[in-house]
Amino acid sequence: MLDYAGGFTEAVAGLADYENAGLEIVFVPEAYSFDAVSQLGFIAARTKQVQIASGILPIYSRTPALTAMTAAGLDYVSGGRFTLGLGTSGPQVIEGWHGVAYDAPVGRTRELIEICRTVWRREVLNYQGKHYTLPYPGGTGLGKPLKLINRPVRDRIPVVIAALGPKNVELAAEIAEGWQPIFYFPEKAAVAWQAPLAAGAAKRGPELPPLDVIAAAPLAIGEGEATTSLRDLLRPHFALYVGGMGARGRNFYNDLAVRFGYEAEAKAIQDAYLAGRKDEAAALVPAELLEKTSLIGPEGYVAERLAALRESGVSTLNVTPLAPTLADRVTAVEKVRALLG
Repeated sequence: MLDYAGGFTEAVAGLADYENAGLEIVFVPEAYSFDAVSQLGFIAARTKQVQIASGILPIYSRTPALTAMTAAGLDYVSGGRFTLGLGTSGPQVIEGWHGVAYDAPVGRTRELIEICRTVWRREVLNYQGKHYTLPYPGGTGLGKPLKLINRPVRDRIPVVIAALGPKNVELAAEIAEGWQPIFYFPEKAAVAWQAPLAAGAAKRGPELPPLDVIAAAPLAIGEGEATTSLRDLLRPHFALYVGGMGARGRNFYNDLAVRFGYEAEAKAIQDAYLAGRKDEAAALVPAELLEKTSLIGPEGYVAERLAALRESGVSTLNVTPLAPTLADRVTAVEKVRALLG
């Protein structure tokens, strides 16, 4: 996962080294930052083998047809290496930054993906949905059904849905090639997500491959306190999401912490964060949560955590090496590849 806050060109310059170390896919996020699409195109031009993925494009920020066009274009310039990662983001960004209503996230995601797949097959786009109707029924009345001019590299670009809530997770298991949760805790994953994953899998079409489960984890391999103390660097990040994303009663990450069994801690973190006591909120993040959602520690410990991830169903590992230099970060990726076998 590349950082959307800065250092992008420097990170891309090191991708060849990561590829040699065994890197297979790179994700580019999009918040209220530089857009992900231009950066993905830049990566496509600078690499030859690594897969590229949006991680994620918010479903509300582009029309479904534009999302389909964009994915087809990125797949074209990368020679068939693109994965379309989609997600709902949250009301703060969608309504505050994009100025559109944050409504019907599950229904809109389903319809957007149906429209994308219609476009990629170069079928005439005539879609009648609850949330999207194409051609537009109002306006001038001059809209007509169209189909994509270009011939895409693939008529079925892989789609990954970033999802936490039960309904969105169920949707991912039903219709997407992949599912990307956040703060993946392998020992608690079944408690949080087993039921919606099973419900979605029961409706999954035979044309789809097994669901790719993509788990993210910060990575640092080494002995002693100097390594394990890196977990504390994650505290502000967890506090921001559990305490400050959304609002009280409308925070998906806080809800996830509750499903993980940290109800009291989640409330305390949110209370402190919303009151402006961010350092206190960070200090309240449970040590177990930091430990079990990361790959930080001695090599033997990291090997145990990799086994736990694999056993829980993870099939793609999205790591963020925490080492200070590129050489050290590449070495960390090499070690993970060796441990995975």
